[in-house]
Amino acid sequence: MHVLFATSGGIAYFPGLARPVTIEADELPREDASELDGLVTDSGFFERPERVECNSAPGAADYRQYTITIEKGERCHTLIVSEPIDDPCIRRLVRFLEAQVKAARAKARTTKPGD
Repeated sequence: MHVLFATSGGIAYFPGLARPVTIEADELPREDASELDGLVTDSGFFERPERVECNSAPGAADYRQYTITIEKGERCHTLIVSEPIDDPCIRRLVRFLEAQVKAARAKARTTKPGD
């Protein structure tokens, strides 16, 4: 499974941190790859419309928006979701992906060139 995850908007928006991040399931620890697969299945990711509507307040321009593209086998689907994320399954998927991105960025900061 190949995941492209991007974040935009929010109060503390930094364009450099908004670059899409690629997550390869086969490069994750087995436990994390299994969790990702379960979250994708539980959320019904491939059956959802491209845009997930939320109950944001009028004028709520400071909310983040997430764009998730997943390729799994022959399937490819993009989902755009904005905060607040009402659906608990989608919210768990987004939080998992955010944690993976955070861990990857932390690892990149501590890895020395040539290691």
